[in-house]
Amino acid sequence: MVAACFALPLTALAQDKMSAQQSKMATCNKEAAGKNLKGDERKAFMSACLSAKKPSQQDKMTTCNKEAGDKKLQGDARKKFMSDCLSA
Repeated sequence: MVAACFALPLTALAQDKMSAQQSKMATCNKEAAGKNLKGDERKAFMSACLSAKKPSQQDKMTTCNKEAGDKKLQGDARKKFMSDCLSA
């Protein structure tokens, strides 16, 4: 009975971690499909994509600012774009 009390939270934790990995896999698959990668190129891309670390918030801010500038966004459009970009 005691073992069951500890097993349930561990199972839930494993499912949360798995769904994060599955989400990452889905995102990487979409990117690979969008780039029409096949064979070894796809394998290399998927490996790099799945092992990639999340960019820091500062890196995200720099990237999003550059994209917003490149798109010449201003005012509310820029605010919305930045919000969406930083939350991605």
